Amino acid sequence: MNESKPQTDDTTHFGFRDVPREQKRKLVGEVFSSVAGNYDLMNDLMSLGIHRVWKRYFTATAQVRRGDRVLDLAGGTGDIAALLRDRVGDSGSIVLGDINYDMLKVGRDRMTDRGRVSGFEYVQCNAEALPFPDASFDLVTIAFGLRNVTDKDAALREMLRVLKVGGQARVLEFSEVKAEWFKPIYDFHSFNVLPKLGKLFANDSDSYRYLAESIRKHPPQDELKRMMVDAGFARVDYKNLSAGICAVHTGYKA
Repeated sequence: MNESKPQTDDTTHFGFRDVPREQKRKLVGEVFSSVAGNYDLMNDLMSLGIHRVWKRYFTATAQVRRGDRVLDLAGGTGDIAALLRDRVGDSGSIVLGDINYDMLKVGRDRMTDRGRVSGFEYVQCNAEALPFPDASFDLVTIAFGLRNVTDKDAALREMLRVLKVGGQARVLEFSEVKAEWFKPIYDFHSFNVLPKLGKLFANDSDSYRYLAESIRKHPPQDELKRMMVDAGFARVDYKNLSAGICAVHTGYKA
């Protein structure tokens, strides 16, 4: 289904299109500014609602304790941060980092509406060049965001840099479906149903089509594991969820 031309050092993928590297950030920003107000709807349509279960598993199995400082990259609407807040307690803190202002604003407003203000910080930042000192966090998470980063290797190195020794990094991301019988069903939903639902519910089929394409361009499980090892993480492993529709990758700073 992917027939894009081979990339060069000056190009990268935006869905199935090859674009100049410097343009991808702008194009991705436009997508997420478009879907920010319907972000939960987007995830519900893409995952048939199961993303809520994945996020609970992702946070429940994270290495985190009271008093820890957590960085949640691509923090978006704050789902991961909200689930981790009670685990770090009043003495801990969570930084929501997102490159997109509109997404960050939705998350901040949502937390405020819920009366959850204490213990959260909001930072607009690029995952490829984080504005934090070395060894600043006990846990770094990124959920459904790594596939939209232009230079994933740089982002992984930055995640490692800002971790404390012994700290954990966790990546939750759509991945490669392993059940052969399910692949055609999943592809049909992604490329035929999802854009129509995006048009119907959000009046935006193009953004939803890009998001489906971006999943297919994201490194599959073993490749992402290798990338994390190459970035310097130790004890890297992953767990497939829902037959590989999604996967949780974990690594540590030695």
